[in-house]
Amino acid sequence: MAGEKWVRMVTAQTPTNIAVIKYWGKRDENLILPVNDSISVTLDPAHLCTTTTVAVSPSFDQDRMWLNGKEVSLAGARYQNCLREIRARACDVEDEEKGVKIAKKDWENLHVHIASYNNFPTAAGLASSAAGFACLVFSLAKLMNAKEDNSDLSAIARQGSGSACRSLFGGFVKWIMGEAKDGRDSRAVQLVDEKHWDELVIIIAVVSSRQKETSSTSGMQDSVNTSLLLEHRAKEIVPKRIVRMEEALKTKDFGSFTELTCADSNQFHATCLDTSPPIFYMNDTSHRLISCVEKWNRSEATPQVAYTFDAGPNAVLIARNRKAAAQLMQKLLFYFPPNSDADLDNYVIGDKSILKDAGIEGIKDIEALSPPQENKDALRHKDGVSYFICTRPGRGPVLLSDTTQALLNPQTGLPK
Repeated sequence: MAGEKWVRMVTAQTPTNIAVIKYWGKRDENLILPVNDSISVTLDPAHLCTTTTVAVSPSFDQDRMWLNGKEVSLAGARYQNCLREIRARACDVEDEEKGVKIAKKDWENLHVHIASYNNFPTAAGLASSAAGFACLVFSLAKLMNAKEDNSDLSAIARQGSGSACRSLFGGFVKWIMGEAKDGRDSRAVQLVDEKHWDELVIIIAVVSSRQKETSSTSGMQDSVNTSLLLEHRAKEIVPKRIVRMEEALKTKDFGSFTELTCADSNQFHATCLDTSPPIFYMNDTSHRLISCVEKWNRSEATPQVAYTFDAGPNAVLIARNRKAAAQLMQKLLFYFPPNSDADLDNYVIGDKSILKDAGIEGIKDIEALSPPQENKDALRHKDGVSYFICTRPGRGPVLLSDTTQALLNPQTGLPK
């Protein structure tokens, strides 16, 4: 194979996910084995996703990776674990179009180039590492013709980033913590697909897209070592919530879904505060967003919106249907209006039809909004929110056949 000049490439797109029953704390740092089960919702990749192109060529002299256009080191254990596990499962590949044959044994001596791009902020509490490692593992598996199904692949993606295992499926997904010491039974399974509860609408308030001060990895470690609440939560609270959440999803019981989602988010952040030294992921704007939702839900006969916050200040707000989402959008734009010279197109992104449902066509419509009925003395907070993303539950990873979407040059295997 030496001296040959071909480049074989695969491009995939993988969604991110947001946990509604949280994963916080590992019982094994190296294998990334959690102290409890967790459940997440996969977000529509049209609005939040990672695109990854992987390439192989006999002309490559080392494994290389570019993230959002910048070259990054692959020396870290998490990258190496994923590469090693997929290489071990590589099979024969025959690419008739390029006239290329790669035998299973050849993969040990071939190097790969990886280019990855997130269409949302990295390391700001929007689960960029989940989408990133899921996409890395999925695309490498396709490149190397690995035969494992997505649940098997999830156990590999988990070794890159715990939450990544849940991005191998669409809809609502459960990460089973497992019991085996080697982690073979710690993997993701789909509970319901994205069409099961397609009335749901998700609005994300991006409070800050800056990188967080305390990474999830170090924060979890500190919580496991110092928080008594974490131990109680993992053993006593979460197992019961998982059972109730699975039932709520199956029956589409939004009241129970909201109660469980909000309570679990609040307890996760209470665990962060119970850690020594305490971890502060939320800020004043996060707290105002919670207050906005709580006041509205309590003023209605049934809850309209669930909220959840991952390890960051950004709010993920899940509305029961489009009508509730339109009302929520009005309330959010009243409380957190853009500056008068702002571009509304950049302030509300994703599924802009929610704006239309809310009767908002321009900045003047936002300025004319009245205070919500349940909070008539409410103040407005400009600069509290950077922007909003309107989305919905979405599908799992897919291969992209359109070669124009590849991030690497098909001749050189280097970034375009």
